[in-house]
Amino acid sequence: MTFNEGARLDPSQAEDRRGRSMGRGGKVGLGLGGGLVVLIGALLGINPELLSSIVGDTGNQSAIEQQGAGGLEKCQTGQDANENLDCRILGTANSLNSFWPAYLAQYKVSYPAPKTVIFSGSVSTACGQASSAVGPFYCPGDSKAYFDPDFFSQLETQFGSSGGPLAQEYVVAHEFGHHVQNLTGTIGNAQQGSKGSQSAAVRTELQADCYAGIWMRYASTQPAPGTKQPFLKALTQKDLNDALSAASSVGDDRIQKAATGRTNPESWSHGSSEQRQKWLSIGYQNADLDACDTFAAPKV
Repeated sequence: MTFNEGARLDPSQAEDRRGRSMGRGGKVGLGLGGGLVVLIGALLGINPELLSSIVGDTGNQSAIEQQGAGGLEKCQTGQDANENLDCRILGTANSLNSFWPAYLAQYKVSYPAPKTVIFSGSVSTACGQASSAVGPFYCPGDSKAYFDPDFFSQLETQFGSSGGPLAQEYVVAHEFGHHVQNLTGTIGNAQQGSKGSQSAAVRTELQADCYAGIWMRYASTQPAPGTKQPFLKALTQKDLNDALSAASSVGDDRIQKAATGRTNPESWSHGSSEQRQKWLSIGYQNADLDACDTFAAPKV
C-alpha cells in the first residue's frame, strides 16, 4: 500500500543500529531458555549453508556499516516512506502500532508497542546474536522486531516475490503478528512437538500471517494518532497480489525446492506457499482474531 504523503511518521518507535560493531554474525538458536526467536525465510528444516547459497552468506560479515544520511530522523512524512525503504519500514511499524491497541482492546488484550530495529550484518538481541542470513525476526525476550533492509531486495531477486510496497509491508506486519502472539500467549506453541506441515511451529507462523492480513484490512481506514488521516491509502488488487506473492515466496516448500531441488513436508516449520497465502487471506477477509486460531483448525 502507498502511504498518504502528508502522514506524520514517528522515528522514536525504531532504532537504527547500523554503524555499530556487533562482532561476527552468529546463528540465533530456538529455545525458551534464552528467549524464543521466530524466524522468517531461514532455518526452514534445511541446512543453513544451503540457504546461504541462495541469499548469499552474510553470517561472517561485520556489522560495521555506514548509516544513511541522518539515520531514521530523515523519515518524517508518508512521502518519505513512499520514496525510502528505511522510512517504509518505520512507517509500517507506525501504522501497526496505531492499529493494534484499539483492535486488541476488544479482546481485553493490552498492546505495549514493540521496538523496531534496523540493522546490517549482525545484531545482538535478548535472544542471542543473529546474522542477516536469518532474515527478519521477532525476539520475545526484548519485544523487538529486527530487519536488515537488504532482505527486501533479496525477497524479490532471490526468493522470487513480486515487487511493490505491500510485499515489504507484509513482512513487517508478519513480525508484528508474532508480537501479538507474545501478548496473547500463543507464541510458545512454536516450541511444542515436532516439525511438519501440521505442526505447532507451522501453525504459529500461519497465525502471524493471518494477523498481518487483519492489519491489511484496516490499515487504510485507521487514522494516525492525532489526525483524521490514515497512514496508508486504500489497498488495490495489485497491492494484495504483491502481499500474496511475498507470502508465497517464503513458503517452506519453495525455499527447500530452490535450495535442494526437492521438498520435505515433514521438516517444515513455517508452512508451504499455499498455506501462507491461505492464512494471510483468511485474516484479510475475516478481519477477526478468532478466525486466525490456527491451533484449533483440524488442518491448516
